[in-house]
Amino acid sequence: MTFLDTLLGHLEHKPERAKVIEIHGTEARPFDGAALRDLIARARGFLQARGVGSGERVGLLAPNSARWVAADLAIVSEGCTVVPLYARQDPHELAVMLRNAEPAVVLAATSELAEALAAAWPEHGPIVLFDEVFASAPSDAPAAELAEDHTVAIIYTSGTSGEPKGVMLSRANLDFMVPRTVEQLGKVAPPRQEADRVFHFLPFCFAASRLMLWTQLARPNPIMISTDLKNLVQEMGTARPNFFLTVPAVLERIRHGVAAKVRERGGLGWKLFQSGFAAYKRRAEGRAGLLDGATLALARSLVYAKVKEQVGPELDFLISGSAPLSEETQRWFGLLGVPVYQAYGLTETTGIVTLDDPARSVPGRVGYPIDGVEVKLSEAGELLVRGPNVFGGYWRKPDETAAALEDGWFHTGDQVEIEGGNLRIVGRIKNLIIPESGHNIAPEPIEERFMEHCPQAEQCLLVGHGKPSLGILVTGKPPREAVEAAIEAINAEVPHYRKIRHYALLDEPFTPENGLLTANQKLRRRVIEAHYKDLIDGLYAGS
Repeated sequence: MTFLDTLLGHLEHKPERAKVIEIHGTEARPFDGAALRDLIARARGFLQARGVGSGERVGLLAPNSARWVAADLAIVSEGCTVVPLYARQDPHELAVMLRNAEPAVVLAATSELAEALAAAWPEHGPIVLFDEVFASAPSDAPAAELAEDHTVAIIYTSGTSGEPKGVMLSRANLDFMVPRTVEQLGKVAPPRQEADRVFHFLPFCFAASRLMLWTQLARPNPIMISTDLKNLVQEMGTARPNFFLTVPAVLERIRHGVAAKVRERGGLGWKLFQSGFAAYKRRAEGRAGLLDGATLALARSLVYAKVKEQVGPELDFLISGSAPLSEETQRWFGLLGVPVYQAYGLTETTGIVTLDDPARSVPGRVGYPIDGVEVKLSEAGELLVRGPNVFGGYWRKPDETAAALEDGWFHTGDQVEIEGGNLRIVGRIKNLIIPESGHNIAPEPIEERFMEHCPQAEQCLLVGHGKPSLGILVTGKPPREAVEAAIEAINAEVPHYRKIRHYALLDEPFTPENGLLTANQKLRRRVIEAHYKDLIDGLYAGS
């Protein structure tokens, strides 16, 4: 049975479990399996009426919604290939992707999205609104039979450097991956008679996010989805989730936001907030003192229990992916009683390579390779991956495919350390900074330490490639004394060639809208460095 057979079967036979619930502020709008099947049938009817044939590409430009889910499954059921697009991405960047994909049609949620895309892509083909798609007469034809190597989706990489590439994921990739994520959730989620309350806000156009959607439908288990990313706090209160998939940037904001509020109140609460976490760390590291147990119990009772109520009273655990999560933040959520399990993967690996094992989870590490997947390190410390999860290639880019895949091994581009089978991500090989001293410096660990020492900062980027020393760009407008204190603390911990000698405070944050951050919250380092070239050069004037 294919992954698609499983999903469609659950929609038909278990409609109360395989359903999508849209969260609109304080309102929950359910679309059970029957409602989703009707939407899928209408979208399939539209594609058939348009003459969109098996194997053709279909663009999907929309924020998360039940209609997105239905359109996606309709495209796959017709034997077509989905090209999912991020609704908040610069339309000119989307146009680059679509020129490469050459879709037969693009399905857009709103006229605003359609018009912006058409303006950026003058030679575009048909762009059709959801309202027309889902007003079509439904089709009752059986789903297409997909070959193992059928390309289910072409998902474009985030483009942190260079032009985005279309990752081709096959039916075989998903047949392998979906059962494994279902199995892993079974190990983590506490057994309960009712369904898990699963909230989801990450865009479905990304591989890991879509995998979470399909995992819930395959369990089967309802999934609650955000409809307004600017209203997440209220939506989270409505959803009352037991768990959700997130990214480190969100967890860092939660932790530092809570700390800032407790610090403002001061008094005993702030002292216990700090001393309780310090005691928790010492106990976790096996070096607890005589008073640590009492301190920890008092901090949990008077401070952290209240924090847990604010963060999520019914949260059992969290799953973090997209980038490594700092050890400090992972421990902090553990103190709240909300363990964070990390997952590591790339679009090219169908979203997953490793998953945390709850019985062997180590803060700061991203877990163990899933069953059936092999990993090894190159001489340069780059992680190589082989297995049924590895993609078939980049769409219409044979040279890039040949460079990424060698003897079946995918070159991830990530510098990794492996201890006892558990992986720690050091950073991206391409991100290495080589100053005039000639040392290879991974920026990510230093940036992580800076954010630990300067929680008032929003983001930071280490610079210094080809320069006499390192510098750092900081957003969020923290006080200069806080930045300087953080730099001093870091410099006391590192050898001379890793010391930060310069810094600059930036007026605007890095965002997807200004092109300095990818859609899944990764720094576009080369773009940022080019954008601030004059400022960076000025830091070294007179050096």
